[in-house]
Formats: sequence, C-alpha cells, structure tokens
Amino acid sequence: FGLGQLYQLRGRVGRGKQRGYAYLTWPQTNPLSAASEKRLEIMQTLDSLGAGFTLASHDLDLRGAGNLLGDEQSGHIKEVGIELYQQMLEDAVLDLRRERGRKAEEDESWTPNIILGLPVLIPETYVPDLPVRLGLYRRIASLNGEAEVEAMRAELVDRFGSLPPEVGNLLDVVLIKRLCREAGVERLEAGPKGMVLQFRKNRFRNPAGLIDWATRKKDSGVKIRPDHKLAVIREMTNATRIGFAKKVTTVLCKLVRKVEDAD
Repeated sequence: FGLGQLYQLRGRVGRGKQRGYAYLTWPQTNPLSAASEKRLEIMQTLDSLGAGFTLASHDLDLRGAGNLLGDEQSGHIKEVGIELYQQMLEDAVLDLRRERGRKAEEDESWTPNIILGLPVLIPETYVPDLPVRLGLYRRIASLNGEAEVEAMRAELVDRFGSLPPEVGNLLDVVLIKRLCREAGVERLEAGPKGMVLQFRKNRFRNPAGLIDWATRKKDSGVKIRPDHKLAVIREMTNATRIGFAKKVTTVLCKLVRKVEDAD
C-alpha cells in the first residue's frame, strides 16, 4: 500500500463506540524496501488531528510528481519543488485550454526542455529542512541571468557549505534554460556521444549566421541535420556536458543578438 492508503486504513479503525486497533504485519522472511520503511516511519509521526497536509507533502516527496526539465510525469518532487510543479501544471492546463487566437501569449510562456542525463536537485543531506528546500527551489526557478545565478551560488555556499554536484548542476541548468529561451532553442539533449538542439518551430532568428558558424565548426562535429536540428557529435563526460551546453547556447545567443542589433 501507499502512504495515503495506509493512513486511510488506520483512520477507518475505532470510529464506533468500542475501541479498535489496526495491526500492520509483514512476514519476517521478506525484507522491506527502503521506501516501505520510510512510509512506516512517517506513519509513526502522524498521530495528531489535521496531519493531512503533512501526509500529502511526505507522499509527494516519496512518490514523485514531476520532471523539472520537461513534460514527462516522472522524477521526484524534491527535484522540482511544489511551487514550480504547480506552475508547470498550471501552464499545461492553460496550454490545453488556450484558443488559437492567443498565439502571442503562447510564444511568451513557452519553456525549453533540457535533458542532460545529470542529477539536478537539492539533496536532503545538504538542506534537511523541507520548507527551506522548497523555498530555494522557488527562488532558483525565478533566477534571471548569470549574475543572479552566481549570487545564489555564493549565498548557498555561505549558508549551507560547499555545493554538492547536484546543486551546481541545478544552477547551471537554470542558466542554460535562460540561454535556450533567448536563442529560441526549444529542446536541448546531451549525452556521452554529443548534443542535439531543436529550435522552436524549426526556426532560428539568424539562419545565415548559424550556417556560417556550423560550416566553420564542421571539423569539430557541428552540423545542421535535414530535420533542421543542430547536432554536435563529440565525446562528452558528465563533467564537460554542462559546460559545453552553456558554450553552444551562448554562441547561439550572440548570433541572435547580431540580428536584433541590426534591426
């Protein structure tokens, strides 16, 4: 059973005039999983009235409720934060209800999809307090520009100590998302063998500049595919993947700015 089901079962016992008891048993020969043990530990702490919100928070934290970088419903709530997940859910509902005549609003609210295959979260061991972690997720999601990201990085180090790799990845991904949005990159996917970027509506603001740059970097594995996606074929480790994604998206932003400055 899930945490919510266990809590409901316990709540159904002893509602009459006679005292009732709920016994949850498990064969000793079958070891409990880590998630099951966590559920039982939480159940022991929920012994007061009005514990429903606490239960829901723990249940979301255990089961997972979103993906920070895309539309897929997978991952864990601690990787997203409740505020950011609710915003993503609201955006999805609005997108379904949006009428054809509201294209301007759609263009303003789109979010790049970043897939790097790296952990991006604030570990519980780094920030044990759940409300504090959720508040940090909300603040990080609203960061705008490299200066704000670096200021947040310094604040985290000052408050909680050296950054774990997962937190550093989270800050870098937020910055990459801003660069992708400015460059019009709708999807960025990087792995050990290279990186592929898909432009929003298969359009780029400076196609001539993009072709010229890709031609000059042809020997470095850069090419424009027939499906209008930009591909970079090269070996990349986990340590270099984020840095290379920032470098490429920064170049694309510069190409876009050249056109905007000319206009």
